[in-house]
Amino acid sequence: MTKATSSVTVVIPARYGSSRFPGKPLVMLGRKPMIQHVYEQAMACRAVTEVLVATDDERIKQAVERFGGRAVMIAGDYRTGTDRVAGVARMFDGDYFLNLQGDEIPLQPDLLTDLIDPFMKSGVGMGTLKRTIDSTEDVHNPSVVKVVTDQLGNALYFSRAPIPLVRDDPSRRAVGGLHYIHLGLYMYRRDTLLKLAALPTGRLEDAEKLEQLRALEHGIPIRVWDTTQASLRIDAPEDVESVAEKLQQFDVIKRELGLLKAAPSR
Repeated sequence: MTKATSSVTVVIPARYGSSRFPGKPLVMLGRKPMIQHVYEQAMACRAVTEVLVATDDERIKQAVERFGGRAVMIAGDYRTGTDRVAGVARMFDGDYFLNLQGDEIPLQPDLLTDLIDPFMKSGVGMGTLKRTIDSTEDVHNPSVVKVVTDQLGNALYFSRAPIPLVRDDPSRRAVGGLHYIHLGLYMYRRDTLLKLAALPTGRLEDAEKLEQLRALEHGIPIRVWDTTQASLRIDAPEDVESVAEKLQQFDVIKRELGLLKAAPSR
Protein backbone atom coordinates (compact mmCIF):
# COMPACT_ATOMS: atom_id res chain seq x y z
CA MET A 1 0.00 0.00 0.00
CA THR A 2 1.01 3.62 -0.42
CA LYS A 3 1.62 4.11 3.30
CA ALA A 4 4.24 1.33 3.34
CA THR A 5 6.49 3.08 0.82
CA SER A 6 6.10 6.79 1.51
CA SER A 7 4.38 9.19 3.86
CA VAL A 8 1.41 11.36 2.94
CA THR A 9 0.69 14.12 5.44
CA VAL A 10 -2.62 15.92 5.13
CA VAL A 11 -2.47 19.48 6.46
CA ILE A 12 -5.72 21.38 6.97
CA PRO A 13 -5.00 25.13 7.21
CA ALA A 14 -7.55 26.73 9.52
CA ARG A 15 -7.49 30.45 10.23
CA TYR A 16 -9.92 32.02 12.67
CA GLY A 17 -9.80 35.45 11.08
CA SER A 18 -11.72 35.92 7.85
CA SER A 19 -13.07 39.13 6.36
CA ARG A 20 -16.24 37.40 5.15
CA PHE A 21 -16.70 34.74 7.83
CA PRO A 22 -14.71 35.04 11.08
CA GLY A 23 -14.46 31.77 13.00
CA LYS A 24 -15.57 29.69 10.01
CA PRO A 25 -13.68 26.49 10.99
CA LEU A 26 -15.69 26.35 14.23
CA VAL A 27 -19.16 26.82 12.74
CA MET A 28 -21.40 23.97 13.84
CA LEU A 29 -22.73 21.68 11.15
CA GLY A 30 -25.07 19.39 13.01
CA ARG A 31 -23.29 18.23 16.16
CA LYS A 32 -19.77 18.85 14.90
CA PRO A 33 -17.72 21.91 13.97
CA MET A 34 -16.82 22.14 10.30
CA ILE A 35 -13.15 21.40 10.96
CA GLN A 36 -14.11 18.05 12.51
CA HIS A 37 -16.07 17.00 9.43
CA VAL A 38 -13.05 17.73 7.23
CA TYR A 39 -10.57 16.11 9.62
CA GLU A 40 -12.53 12.86 9.99
CA GLN A 41 -12.85 12.34 6.27
CA ALA A 42 -9.11 12.83 5.85
CA MET A 43 -8.39 10.39 8.69
CA ALA A 44 -10.60 7.78 7.04
CA CYS A 45 -8.59 7.84 3.80
CA ARG A 46 -6.56 4.63 3.42
CA ALA A 47 -3.69 6.41 1.63
CA VAL A 48 -3.04 8.99 4.37
CA THR A 49 -0.29 8.65 6.97
CA GLU A 50 -0.95 11.67 9.18
CA VAL A 51 -3.54 14.45 9.50
CA LEU A 52 -2.71 17.81 11.07
CA VAL A 53 -4.67 21.02 11.49
CA ALA A 54 -2.42 24.06 11.07
CA THR A 55 -3.91 27.04 12.85
CA ASP A 56 -3.01 30.44 14.23
CA ASP A 57 -5.72 30.44 16.89
CA GLU A 58 -5.88 28.69 20.24
CA ARG A 59 -9.67 28.29 20.00
CA ILE A 60 -9.32 26.16 16.88
CA LYS A 61 -6.47 24.15 18.39
CA GLN A 62 -8.53 23.37 21.49
CA ALA A 63 -11.59 22.42 19.41
CA VAL A 64 -9.51 19.97 17.37
CA GLU A 65 -7.97 18.43 20.47
CA ARG A 66 -11.41 18.03 22.07
CA PHE A 67 -12.52 15.68 19.30
CA GLY A 68 -9.21 13.80 19.43
CA GLY A 69 -7.50 15.43 16.47
CA ARG A 70 -3.98 16.78 16.20
CA ALA A 71 -3.37 20.50 15.74
CA VAL A 72 -0.21 22.58 15.50
CA MET A 73 0.11 26.30 16.07
CA ILE A 74 1.65 28.04 13.07
CA ALA A 75 2.23 31.64 14.04
CA GLY A 76 3.36 34.31 11.62
CA ASP A 77 2.22 36.29 8.63
CA TYR A 78 1.43 33.54 6.13
CA ARG A 79 0.05 34.71 2.80
CA THR A 80 -2.04 31.64 1.97
CA GLY A 81 -2.94 28.15 3.07
CA THR A 82 -0.11 26.80 0.90
CA ASP A 83 2.40 28.92 2.80
CA ARG A 84 0.98 27.64 6.09
CA VAL A 85 1.33 24.05 4.88
CA ALA A 86 4.94 24.79 3.95
CA GLY A 87 5.44 26.02 7.50
CA VAL A 88 4.30 22.61 8.74
CA ALA A 89 6.64 20.90 6.25
CA ARG A 90 9.56 22.79 7.80
CA MET A 91 8.57 21.46 11.24
CA PHE A 92 7.83 17.82 10.38
CA ASP A 93 9.43 15.18 8.21
CA GLY A 94 7.40 13.90 5.29
CA ASP A 95 7.66 12.90 1.65
CA TYR A 96 4.37 14.30 0.36
CA PHE A 97 2.02 16.93 1.72
CA LEU A 98 -1.65 17.36 0.88
CA ASN A 99 -3.24 20.74 1.48
CA LEU A 100 -6.93 20.16 2.25
CA GLN A 101 -8.70 23.47 2.66
CA GLY A 102 -10.69 23.63 5.86
CA ASP A 103 -13.90 24.72 4.14
CA GLU A 104 -13.84 21.92 1.54
CA ILE A 105 -15.77 19.03 3.12
CA PRO A 106 -15.29 15.68 1.34
CA LEU A 107 -18.37 13.50 1.47
CA GLN A 108 -16.21 10.40 1.05
CA PRO A 109 -12.53 9.72 1.88
CA ASP A 110 -12.12 8.53 -1.72
CA LEU A 111 -12.04 12.17 -2.78
CA LEU A 112 -8.51 12.31 -1.33
CA THR A 113 -7.64 8.93 -2.84
CA ASP A 114 -8.59 10.26 -6.28
CA LEU A 115 -5.71 12.72 -5.92
CA ILE A 116 -3.18 10.70 -3.93
CA ASP A 117 -3.15 7.54 -6.02
CA PRO A 118 -2.49 9.10 -9.44
CA PHE A 119 -0.15 11.70 -7.96
CA MET A 120 2.09 9.04 -6.44
CA LYS A 121 2.36 7.26 -9.79
CA SER A 122 2.90 10.39 -11.88
CA GLY A 123 6.21 11.80 -10.66
CA VAL A 124 4.87 15.38 -10.83
CA GLY A 125 5.60 17.97 -8.17
CA MET A 126 2.12 19.45 -7.68
CA GLY A 127 -1.38 18.20 -8.39
CA THR A 128 -5.04 18.90 -7.73
CA LEU A 129 -8.56 17.80 -8.71
CA LYS A 130 -11.39 19.01 -10.91
CA ARG A 131 -15.03 17.98 -11.22
CA THR A 132 -17.52 18.62 -14.00
CA ILE A 133 -19.75 21.64 -13.44
CA ASP A 134 -23.40 20.91 -14.19
CA SER A 135 -24.84 24.15 -12.84
CA THR A 136 -24.87 27.29 -14.95
CA GLU A 137 -25.11 29.29 -11.73
CA ASP A 138 -21.79 27.81 -10.59
CA VAL A 139 -20.12 28.78 -13.86
CA HIS A 140 -20.89 32.43 -13.13
CA ASN A 141 -20.35 32.33 -9.35
CA PRO A 142 -17.00 33.99 -8.48
CA SER A 143 -16.78 31.87 -5.31
CA VAL A 144 -16.60 28.77 -7.53
CA VAL A 145 -13.10 28.51 -8.97
CA LYS A 146 -12.90 27.17 -12.51
CA VAL A 147 -9.98 25.42 -14.20
CA VAL A 148 -9.01 24.68 -17.79
CA THR A 149 -6.41 22.08 -18.71
CA ASP A 150 -4.47 20.90 -21.72
CA GLN A 151 -4.85 17.46 -23.30
CA LEU A 152 -2.31 15.98 -20.90
CA GLY A 153 -4.21 17.22 -17.85
CA ASN A 154 -1.88 20.09 -17.00
CA ALA A 155 -3.53 23.27 -15.74
CA LEU A 156 -3.62 26.14 -18.20
CA TYR A 157 -5.41 28.61 -15.92
CA PHE A 158 -7.59 28.92 -12.85
CA SER A 159 -10.14 31.72 -12.53
CA ARG A 160 -13.16 32.98 -10.66
CA ALA A 161 -14.49 34.10 -14.04
CA PRO A 162 -16.57 31.77 -16.25
CA ILE A 163 -13.84 30.03 -18.24
CA PRO A 164 -13.83 28.98 -20.97
CA LEU A 165 -16.31 31.46 -22.39
CA VAL A 166 -18.40 29.87 -25.13
CA ARG A 167 -18.58 32.85 -27.46
CA ASP A 168 -21.41 31.61 -29.65
CA ASP A 169 -23.71 30.59 -26.79
CA PRO A 170 -25.63 33.68 -25.61
CA SER A 171 -27.17 31.69 -22.74
CA ARG A 172 -23.67 31.18 -21.23
CA ARG A 173 -24.81 27.83 -19.81
CA ALA A 174 -22.61 25.13 -18.31
CA VAL A 175 -21.25 22.69 -20.87
CA GLY A 176 -20.36 19.17 -19.79
CA GLY A 177 -16.77 18.24 -20.55
CA LEU A 178 -15.84 21.90 -20.93
CA HIS A 179 -16.55 23.60 -17.60
CA TYR A 180 -14.86 22.25 -14.48
CA ILE A 181 -14.79 23.31 -10.85
CA HIS A 182 -11.42 23.28 -9.12
CA LEU A 183 -11.59 21.59 -5.73
CA GLY A 184 -9.85 22.94 -2.64
CA LEU A 185 -7.05 20.44 -2.24
CA TYR A 186 -3.50 20.27 -3.54
CA MET A 187 -0.76 17.67 -3.26
CA TYR A 188 2.95 18.45 -3.39
CA ARG A 189 6.29 16.78 -3.26
CA ARG A 190 8.13 18.28 -0.32
CA ASP A 191 10.72 20.09 -2.47
CA THR A 192 8.05 21.59 -4.73
CA LEU A 193 6.06 22.85 -1.75
CA LEU A 194 9.06 24.58 -0.19
CA LYS A 195 10.07 26.08 -3.53
CA LEU A 196 6.54 27.43 -4.08
CA ALA A 197 6.38 29.01 -0.63
CA ALA A 198 9.69 30.79 -1.24
CA LEU A 199 8.43 32.52 -4.40
CA PRO A 200 7.02 36.05 -4.41
CA THR A 201 3.30 36.61 -4.83
CA GLY A 202 2.44 36.77 -8.52
CA ARG A 203 0.35 39.44 -10.21
CA LEU A 204 -2.27 36.94 -11.34
CA GLU A 205 -2.36 35.37 -7.87
CA ASP A 206 -2.95 38.80 -6.34
CA ALA A 207 -5.59 39.77 -8.88
CA GLU A 208 -7.69 36.58 -8.64
CA LYS A 209 -6.76 35.82 -5.00
CA LEU A 210 -5.90 32.25 -6.06
CA GLU A 211 -2.67 30.90 -4.59
CA GLN A 212 -2.25 28.19 -7.25
CA LEU A 213 -1.64 30.87 -9.87
CA ARG A 214 1.69 31.59 -8.20
CA ALA A 215 2.87 28.17 -9.36
CA LEU A 216 1.76 28.73 -12.96
CA GLU A 217 3.24 32.23 -13.09
CA HIS A 218 6.63 30.87 -12.01
CA GLY A 219 6.62 27.88 -14.32
CA ILE A 220 5.65 25.13 -11.86
CA PRO A 221 3.29 22.74 -13.66
CA ILE A 222 0.10 21.60 -11.92
CA ARG A 223 -1.37 18.26 -12.99
CA VAL A 224 -5.15 18.09 -12.66
CA TRP A 225 -7.09 14.84 -12.32
CA ASP A 226 -10.83 14.27 -12.58
CA THR A 227 -13.03 13.12 -9.74
CA THR A 228 -16.70 12.31 -9.49
CA GLN A 229 -16.61 12.34 -5.67
CA ALA A 230 -18.81 14.99 -4.11
CA SER A 231 -17.77 17.67 -1.63
CA LEU A 232 -19.46 20.57 0.09
CA ARG A 233 -18.00 24.03 0.49
CA ILE A 234 -18.79 26.95 2.77
CA ASP A 235 -17.78 30.38 1.54
CA ALA A 236 -20.12 32.66 3.52
CA PRO A 237 -22.48 32.49 6.52
CA GLU A 238 -25.49 32.06 4.24
CA ASP A 239 -24.07 28.70 3.07
CA VAL A 240 -24.16 27.12 6.54
CA GLU A 241 -27.81 26.07 6.72
CA SER A 242 -27.90 24.36 3.33
CA VAL A 243 -24.56 22.58 3.89
CA ALA A 244 -25.68 21.34 7.31
CA GLU A 245 -28.88 19.96 5.77
CA LYS A 246 -26.97 18.21 2.97
CA LEU A 247 -24.55 16.65 5.46
CA GLN A 248 -27.44 15.36 7.53
CA GLN A 249 -29.13 13.89 4.46
CA PHE A 250 -25.90 12.25 3.35
CA ASP A 251 -25.34 10.72 6.80
CA VAL A 252 -28.86 9.29 6.75
CA ILE A 253 -28.17 7.67 3.37
CA LYS A 254 -24.85 6.22 4.55
CA ARG A 255 -26.45 4.93 7.74
CA GLU A 256 -29.17 3.20 5.77
CA LEU A 257 -26.52 1.60 3.56
CA GLY A 258 -24.41 0.61 6.55
CA LEU A 259 -21.53 2.81 5.43
CA LEU A 260 -21.33 5.23 8.35
CA LYS A 261 -18.33 4.23 10.44
CA ALA A 262 -16.16 6.00 12.93
CA ALA A 263 -12.85 7.33 11.61
CA PRO A 264 -9.99 4.94 12.41
CA SER A 265 -7.62 5.92 15.21
CA ARG A 266 -3.93 6.25 14.57
